[in-house]
Amino acid sequence: MSGIAGIIRFDGAPVEPGLVEKMTAAMPYRGPDGINHWVKGSVALGQCMLRTTPESLEETQPLANEDESIVLVMDGRVDNWEELRRELLGRGAALRTRSDAELVLRAYETWGRECLAHIDGDFALVVWDARRQEAFCARDRVGNKPFNYSWDGKTFIFASELHAILELPGIKAVFNECMLAEYLADEWYSRDETFCNGVLRLVAAHQLVVDAGGARMERYWQPDLWAKLPCKNDEEYIEHYRELLADVVRRMSRSHQAVAYEVSGGLDSSALFAMAEHLRCQQNIPAPAIKGYALDFHDDPNANELNYSRAVGQHLGVPIHEIPPTEMPVSWYRKWAERYREFPGYPNGVMAIGLRTAARQAGCRAIVSGVGGDEWLGMSSTGAYYAEELAAGQWRKVYACLQADGRELGIRKTLWWLCRYGVVPLLPEPIKAPLRKVRRVDKRDPWLSSHLQETLERRRSQLYKPVPVRLQRRAQGMQIQILEGAFDAMARESEERLCSSLQLELRKPLFNEKLIQFAFSTPERLRSRGHTTKWLHRQALKGLLPAL
Repeated sequence: MSGIAGIIRFDGAPVEPGLVEKMTAAMPYRGPDGINHWVKGSVALGQCMLRTTPESLEETQPLANEDESIVLVMDGRVDNWEELRRELLGRGAALRTRSDAELVLRAYETWGRECLAHIDGDFALVVWDARRQEAFCARDRVGNKPFNYSWDGKTFIFASELHAILELPGIKAVFNECMLAEYLADEWYSRDETFCNGVLRLVAAHQLVVDAGGARMERYWQPDLWAKLPCKNDEEYIEHYRELLADVVRRMSRSHQAVAYEVSGGLDSSALFAMAEHLRCQQNIPAPAIKGYALDFHDDPNANELNYSRAVGQHLGVPIHEIPPTEMPVSWYRKWAERYREFPGYPNGVMAIGLRTAARQAGCRAIVSGVGGDEWLGMSSTGAYYAEELAAGQWRKVYACLQADGRELGIRKTLWWLCRYGVVPLLPEPIKAPLRKVRRVDKRDPWLSSHLQETLERRRSQLYKPVPVRLQRRAQGMQIQILEGAFDAMARESEERLCSSLQLELRKPLFNEKLIQFAFSTPERLRSRGHTTKWLHRQALKGLLPAL
């Protein structure tokens, strides 16, 4: 399930022998369980296999239907495999195996390009449809699986990683100075460019159809800003969230081997591990075992979280394996960038290499991360709930917030919060604009050349996109920026690449589309109260974790 590559020529010429094999050979770590190819005339597809579920033991890719009119390559996992299987069987589909790839192939046969609405999970996929003479490509809703491609009007080339595409003759590795400017300034705008001109990334939640007439891209999913949850009070929100979290954790724990869980001193990864252990005790988790891992910073008091991770282990009655953080020299980052032609990541990501290596050596094929907790459970502006409730005219809820904050903050600070974070954000734009102008600082990066500085300024004006005007809640603007942020997209791809290089599949339940939709539909007063962040999450995890 860990890597795809392909070459499709639309000028009728056959693909030169050995080319797609050269691409998959550049990603051997993505295929420890085998690398296979399907070549027919002008189409050559390859897949690198990492088996991470019981169903994947029955899977071979590239996967074709009976007459080879449809061929699929996919790096992915279907998290609604139970429901999708029932739905397809109900429609008369003939499932030859239990594999996720079989489900996706039959879903495309059944619904065509509309199949993505029926598939939940992390995936990057390409379907070659010989009947239509077109390639149907898609990337999951959040961008947890990578997808790079090149299209020159005649030949479509794709791969999980950029350097696999650059292995081909005729692909010129021309450095993208625009991405260099963004990288050096730490000011990210592009979600589809790579560090190589002419090679692009398919943006999350988008599908791409390529044929002789060209390439057409379309967005197939985005959160519903106006969706209402069936919750009448705080208790119902808490119960709804707990049930949703349990379901997502169960689905993402599917494996034929033990599943590794990162357990830090925070509320996110620890909560996922605790929920998984709770489900395991109920015999309701589709994995033979789960294993907890924590980074051991005992010699650094500023980073040491062992007391809490140990408390989690003691509370649950299970061991947490403590692994020293990994430190790499600067030369390692240089070599990584040279090899993969990509941003090499940050030390606070690389420090988990030892932990993840230990998990892989223990037989784990998948590792679960708590990334996403800050973004969707607690990243709200101080006192943002005042502006939200005032704008909605929810005076009783404003009063309830005042009472709660008054008990914690005192009446003077609470009234200040009401004015600063409730009234001021709702002032008319003609009043707020001069205030922003006074506070604005001309941002120039002294280490950029004048040429790169000019390049960056052009990027600001060309690629910056304001948040849509019509929002149900003010905080949704920040949530959209998180979901569609260029830096966040790059960071997710960088972490996925690092895990794949260790022959591990990275899974992030808190970046699941259902939990993201829940966040878009949840009032801010449930996300934070006073100085307490992740309030609803804390309430839902009571009993599963030590006292928070």
